[in-house]
Amino acid sequence: MTRPIQKIDKAEYQKRLKKITELFSGMVVHADHLSTYRCPYKNRLDECTAKFGCQNQRKPQKVGDPLLCAGDDKLDYRSAWETEEENNTSC
Repeated sequence: MTRPIQKIDKAEYQKRLKKITELFSGMVVHADHLSTYRCPYKNRLDECTAKFGCQNQRKPQKVGDPLLCAGDDKLDYRSAWETEEENNTSC
């Protein structure tokens, strides 16, 4: 048997949406701040998740464990992502 579809309470929906938005907003602000200096391939355990070589990679203590990231977190990675808008005159 299929259950009948319940109507959505718009006020309750907006309340839940606001709560979720507040929750994720804090996460986004924190991630945005970290992205200004922390390597994007370094996880919370200081392991390197990059699939390419890096001068900050160190061998793990146990064979088979992920490489370690020895970066000092003093790099500013923003220039790698920010680009100047190109003048497009072909329109």
